[in-house]
Amino acid sequence: MKIFSTDQVREWDKATIRKESTDSINLMERAAQKCTEWLIKNIPADKKFIVFCGKGNNGGDGLAIARMLLQHDRQLRTFILAAPNSTSGDFSVNLQRLEKLAGDIERIETEKQFPQIDTGIVVVDALFGYGLNRPLSNLTAALVNHINKYSSVTISIDMPSGLFADKSSKDGVVINATHTLTFQTMKLAFLLPENGSYVGDIHVLDIGLDKDFYINTPCRFEISEPELISSFHRPRKKFSHKGNYGDAALVVGSYGMMGAAVLSARACLKIGAGKLTCYIPACGFSILQTALPEAMCMMDENEKFLTKLSLKRSYEVYGIGPGMGQQEISAGVLEELFLSAKGPVVVDADALNILSTRKELYEFIPANSILTPHPKEFERLFGGSSNDFERLELALEKARALNIFIVLKGHYSFIAMPEGRGFFNPTGNPGMATAGSGDVLTGVLTGLLAQGYGPIQAALAGVYLHGLAGDIAAEEWSQEAMMAGDICNAIPAAIKKIFYR
Repeated sequence: MKIFSTDQVREWDKATIRKESTDSINLMERAAQKCTEWLIKNIPADKKFIVFCGKGNNGGDGLAIARMLLQHDRQLRTFILAAPNSTSGDFSVNLQRLEKLAGDIERIETEKQFPQIDTGIVVVDALFGYGLNRPLSNLTAALVNHINKYSSVTISIDMPSGLFADKSSKDGVVINATHTLTFQTMKLAFLLPENGSYVGDIHVLDIGLDKDFYINTPCRFEISEPELISSFHRPRKKFSHKGNYGDAALVVGSYGMMGAAVLSARACLKIGAGKLTCYIPACGFSILQTALPEAMCMMDENEKFLTKLSLKRSYEVYGIGPGMGQQEISAGVLEELFLSAKGPVVVDADALNILSTRKELYEFIPANSILTPHPKEFERLFGGSSNDFERLELALEKARALNIFIVLKGHYSFIAMPEGRGFFNPTGNPGMATAGSGDVLTGVLTGLLAQGYGPIQAALAGVYLHGLAGDIAAEEWSQEAMMAGDICNAIPAAIKKIFYR
């Protein structure tokens, strides 16, 4: 799914109007109809509504929704915020249409006119949409605070009022929506952690905007979709052997952290790597050979942690970091790997933390490598950001400068690509916030690269399948009870669901 900017959404509306030889009021009517259908379907008939409208196009949507709810015999009160902003033409048309049906539309000009919001009232927020260009203040901010304080169910139309679509709303006054009914595609703001408390459950309503515009208009950000991921599939040929599916190496583990090595190794093989060698400290030999006899092992001369890279041959792809520890001497292992690797390296966990202390190694990271930091690791690597929008731009900047892929892990994990595009991943759930989940991802990415998937395909498919495996595990075991091993064991089901759909 493409994520368009505010300006592109405006152009999309205009393109639809031109192509259909219609006008904006009819487009507004379609949007209101879809919202009303959702409300009728999802809100019990005995519930009463309060509809709050601004004086722009979002308020016009609200007036049309109020009219349609009345036509369905729903009980409601409609309020217009008389803030000092201009009235749109479509707002005026919908106001006249509503007044013919119900003449008791109320105006809010002072805080004393804020209505009481009783328990059980459903608030429809149609104050401000995606066109908002400045923070809320004065009467508008006071009204939003009033709604947030007293409303138990708030449904925002297009955007929670006060939320910017394309820039940070941090520290601003924003509606805390229970549900957001948005149109046609997701907005960038919905995908960022700093806005998680504002948007609630998001519902994308198809209002029939021009498909050609969607197909032909490029954008910087997208959401990975199952059709895209399934198109990457490389089916196995009948007369193939293990050598056709990659020779991977994982540089992992230390004393007390061999579980991370086992998890990443198992995931690498579960995703389909033909052969896997794990380079581990001596203490991990019996653990790994017992837990995963399918993997080969090579041991460092040190008993407890890695001291030098002593692989006897080169491998097609490497993963490094899970459980390896952050001993100063282990930094040399990372440097040796960067200098000797002939292909991309998947860098995670302790390897990222070592890298953040040895920034002179950045220039030696092999092209098309995949780094998988969580936000704190990202900050240690590349510096802080004042908000999530800035963090996205920084990830894209560093991906370009270093010619690498950066997977910024989290809900809607963000994959920054060196050519300047970014993809958000829609799979996964809070149950994956558990020890070892990232180690599984390292194995998945390493295994896909080993099989010959390109770095773009491996990054997108790996993050998607990892999240889907987490969703399958959560469905089976619950988010609370699932462990990283459950994610690993669900990889086959995720593969079948996407690659054999």
